[in-house]
Amino acid sequence: IPAESAFKEENIDPLVIRQREGIAIMNGTTAMTAVAALNILNARIALEWSLALSMILNEMMETYDDHISEELNKIRSQSGQKTIAKAARNFIQGTQLMQSREKQLYDKETTSGYVDHKVQEYYSLRCIPQILGPIYDTLMYSAQIIENELNSTTDNPVVDVTAKNVFHGGNFHGDYISLEMDKLKLATTRIAMLAERQINYLMNPNINQRLQPFINDGVLGLNFGFQGIQFTATSTTAENQALSTSFYIHSIPNNNDNQDIVSMGFNAACSAKTVIDNVFDVLAIEAAAVVQAIDQLGFETKLSSSARNVYQSVKELFPDMAEDRSTRNDLQRIKQYLQNNPLNILFS
Repeated sequence: IPAESAFKEENIDPLVIRQREGIAIMNGTTAMTAVAALNILNARIALEWSLALSMILNEMMETYDDHISEELNKIRSQSGQKTIAKAARNFIQGTQLMQSREKQLYDKETTSGYVDHKVQEYYSLRCIPQILGPIYDTLMYSAQIIENELNSTTDNPVVDVTAKNVFHGGNFHGDYISLEMDKLKLATTRIAMLAERQINYLMNPNINQRLQPFINDGVLGLNFGFQGIQFTATSTTAENQALSTSFYIHSIPNNNDNQDIVSMGFNAACSAKTVIDNVFDVLAIEAAAVVQAIDQLGFETKLSSSARNVYQSVKELFPDMAEDRSTRNDLQRIKQYLQNNPLNILFS
């Protein structure tokens, strides 16, 4: 919203520019910090949706639940992994689909001599706490760095009115922002990579062993199903991988070598913004695929309440696709929905 409206709503008086504050608020470090702060907020939303879709996928495939158990995850001393596992357990509460390992394999009263269920699922289903955990930790640390920067003075020189002194230095230097945005790019690109692998899992009946090829609800061999959409997910993920090259290490001297090692922080922040936006494109495709797969399996009523809420919300935006059609507008609506609706399952 316009700053004027925000100030009125919060009863904030606009800053009156004095002395050399005009140049202070135009410092490039403040601009990169602003973009970085928005990037952190959007990356948090993307991570929550990644966790939600990952757990819905586990529900649909009726996987064992021990990979998100407290017992398994507490013996690895990584806080992010434990946080993700706990949020995953909360998300699937009430599901009728995921299986108890103990009951299926270790209870002699129910165990037969033949087990027809995959004992260990593919990494993209089984390793959610281990994959999303370090991303969570990265976001938490980056948020602290950005918050510190928002509450810092990054002008130069710094005028200390109380001490009646002027300090010349480098508080304007953007390395803190640049490094965190490069890390953020790597972490959020990993979200796209996980989603792309999960999409591929849904597309391939040889590995999911229960869905039509490409989740096709039309005539096999005549209709494409999600085949064309998968190409977009794959190419967008590849674009993110290419964009994840570091700006932090790409300093080029300028200003007659006065600025002989620079942060490239604004480039890093803008590049991270592009990567995060691309992540939502891939997540939108996964959300649509998940909805179609749920319908194909007839599992809506067996889902956890959290999964059912996601299903119903996305279903309103993406009708069943039996006949081939352009999905551009549908996917754009899903993307906007994901971006504007944080789930608040990891961050409040």
